[in-house]
Amino acid sequence: MQFANVQNASHVIDLTWQNDYVFTMLTAPQAVFITTYGCQMNEHDTERMFSILEVHNYYQVTAPEDADVIIINSCSVREKPVHKVLSEIGTYKTLKAQKPHLKIGVGGCVGQQEGKKLLSKVQNLDFVFGTDTIDLLPQIIQEAQSKKNVVQTKMDHRGPYTIETMVRNTKVSAFVTITKGCDNFCSFCVVPFTRGRERSRLLSETVKDVQNLVARGVKEITLLGQNVNSYKSPDGAGDFSDLLNTICEQTELKRLRYTTSHPKDFDDKVIQAHIKHVEKLGLYLHLPVQSGSTRVLSAMNRGYTREEYLAKVLKIKKALPEIVLSTDVIVGFPTETDSEFEETLSLVRELEFENVYSFKYSPRPFTKALKYTAEEQVSEDVKDKRLYKLMDVQEEIGFKKAQTYENKTYDILVEGPSRANPQVLTGRTVHNKVVNFLGDSNLIGEIIPVKMIKSQPFSMRGEILN
Repeated sequence: MQFANVQNASHVIDLTWQNDYVFTMLTAPQAVFITTYGCQMNEHDTERMFSILEVHNYYQVTAPEDADVIIINSCSVREKPVHKVLSEIGTYKTLKAQKPHLKIGVGGCVGQQEGKKLLSKVQNLDFVFGTDTIDLLPQIIQEAQSKKNVVQTKMDHRGPYTIETMVRNTKVSAFVTITKGCDNFCSFCVVPFTRGRERSRLLSETVKDVQNLVARGVKEITLLGQNVNSYKSPDGAGDFSDLLNTICEQTELKRLRYTTSHPKDFDDKVIQAHIKHVEKLGLYLHLPVQSGSTRVLSAMNRGYTREEYLAKVLKIKKALPEIVLSTDVIVGFPTETDSEFEETLSLVRELEFENVYSFKYSPRPFTKALKYTAEEQVSEDVKDKRLYKLMDVQEEIGFKKAQTYENKTYDILVEGPSRANPQVLTGRTVHNKVVNFLGDSNLIGEIIPVKMIKSQPFSMRGEILN
């Protein structure tokens, strides 16, 4: 079924749906409220939902009680976000009784993972959709308005991955998705089952996307993918390093970031791109290690050893001594021993990451780690102790590293007002450090020198230099 292009002041969207829906434009505007859990990919998906719905006469509200449609864009990478989704739906019971026309839906990874089962076990839920059916959201909602229990979680594993980045309002920073899905099948991770097999966009399409965003005033872009640096243009035009080089050389973009990269795909070509285009790629790298034990890494199916990870990190630190590193760590993976956890601590101490995002292992549906017996599980008490110990070690490292920034001056890309205090501006350094400072709103989008007055691991306070 083919629909004509629909235009508004922000973007052009090609509404081409390969399905059997019959869709008509709403005559009366409807209010939509979306809650987002999870990673930057989910944040990007929420922006896409708003953009698509805006074209079909929906408008965003900031409170659920004002909404005609409530959507929970969910994450299932860890157990806690799943519980948050179920808990949030429960809070809408009274609101649903007060507003019988209110429709509530769940999308994202939990929607993809649970599908029909979610409708059968959760009251007050009207529709469920998956990660591959976001563009069908207007039709899904319309069908839910005429009947209950609408499910659309079909996933396309074979077709070409082509998508237009949508932003409703021009901002300083934007996300651009370059891959979707994942083929790594880490034994703890549900992503391949909720996002599907890995596919990459055409290099030429992606670069054009960036050029269009730059023309609209975007100064910084973050490339997104579950395994972003495994990118390969399907027409053979290049790999991830080629994409980085092309964007840096063929666009007027000021800064380029990416997440999340996988150590096994972080090669010499990517390091060379960082060296060549350090002005745009900056001095920051997030490279999730997950564990410092080679045996645990093998059980996790990560595809590298402790020694291989160390060698890659030391290579880029030698090439770019000022580069800032952050990582992810999972503690309490099944069969992890005390000595293997100590290997993780020693790796953290040796590499001195400026930030470590640490989590307790939680079993996820469909994953290979579910095969471990009860006797092979690490107790919650031990997980807690290991997590707190890791956090204590990292806190000491983080505060020590943070002090090195004080009284130094860095070029800051001013992103906008601070969320905590709209009277204060916020931006980031080339090291991806958040800096808050006083300044006029006309500086938003500019790169300005700021002196660091007070520095902490996750944010800094600065002062603009005249």
